[in-house]
Amino acid sequence: MSDLEKYIAKRKKRSSRFAKNYENDYEAFEFSVILRQAREQSGITQEVVAKRLGTKKSAISRIENHAEDIRLSTLDKYARAVGKKLRIELVG
Repeated sequence: MSDLEKYIAKRKKRSSRFAKNYENDYEAFEFSVILRQAREQSGITQEVVAKRLGTKKSAISRIENHAEDIRLSTLDKYARAVGKKLRIELVG
């Protein structure tokens, strides 16, 4: 276990609020990485995605860096812009 992992584990034990926020924020971060990787694997830039969505590069950057609050319709457009298909799944 790395020093960072040890620190996070200690903080989670000390603070239930930290533990809850950490999990939520980590999921959003992880999703942001998935979006960026999909774009990069498609070989296109944020500028190209922005043009396809009729928006600015800064909006695409916000989507890729702060994916915790993104509309499904925007996410679907983003997916199509990078040559992917959006699939939503509920898991237990």
